[in-house]
Amino acid sequence: MSIQAVVYRIIPPFFRKRIKQTYYAGRRFFTERIIEPTEVIVGLRDKLTPPRSKIFVGDGDFKAIGETFRQYFIDFCQLQPDHAVLDVGCGIGRMAVPLTSYLSADGSYEGFDPVADGIHWCQQHITPRFPNFQFRQVNLFNGFYNPAGQDQAITYRFPYNDDQFDTVVVVGVFTHMTINEISTYLGEIKRVLKPGGRCLTSFFLLDNESRRLMVEPGSAFNFQYPFEGRWAFDPHNPNTGSAHDETELLRVMATHGLPVQRPIRYGSWSGRQPATSFLDIIILEKP
Repeated sequence: MSIQAVVYRIIPPFFRKRIKQTYYAGRRFFTERIIEPTEVIVGLRDKLTPPRSKIFVGDGDFKAIGETFRQYFIDFCQLQPDHAVLDVGCGIGRMAVPLTSYLSADGSYEGFDPVADGIHWCQQHITPRFPNFQFRQVNLFNGFYNPAGQDQAITYRFPYNDDQFDTVVVVGVFTHMTINEISTYLGEIKRVLKPGGRCLTSFFLLDNESRRLMVEPGSAFNFQYPFEGRWAFDPHNPNTGSAHDETELLRVMATHGLPVQRPIRYGSWSGRQPATSFLDIIILEKP
């Protein structure tokens, strides 16, 4: 047994806890106050890219993914520089940052999310430079991202006016929700969209092709566990990621009077090729 292990064993449990807390607090302080500011100074990270320690959404290159989706918004949703944009589940600004160089002063951006740290970072680093970009933290429950939230998605009303937005984007949000919660959000999306406005949504869609492929080695996930009208790859925590039956989703979208713009743009998560993105993308339009 090492000397460190012997010393650790003879230290009373109370002091062990204090030592551990002090160590992690010191490491966090060093990271946030020394390493992360230095990254910006030496040019390893620009001021509108969050430090790695704060990014809690998705994998891959934060900046590159955001720029790719900005092009999707332009190509698929006909986004214009003077449009009003709503970002549902905006996280820590992955979709917002690339839009700062596209939306004009006549355009606007609103984003909301239940994760306070992400919203605070955006409010501190994006809004002061771009006042037409606003971020709002909401007290929504999410078993994966915000288990202490009080408001329920199934009864949630977006804090915005009717017919307010030209474009609504929902990236990587419905993959953590039940079909009934998604239905509520679709109703709200239709309410806040202007007539003729479009919405980009992303999913893990289950159809014959993805069901066939997802059991193969080339798939990122195998959604094999049914749970509350959706399918999970982790039976112990379905909120980690959920897939939905494509036919059922299209039916729900139709009940809300939101026509689907064809084609559906399938993703590569199941190993399907060719693919537009990792997730499957559906574009909706308000008549």
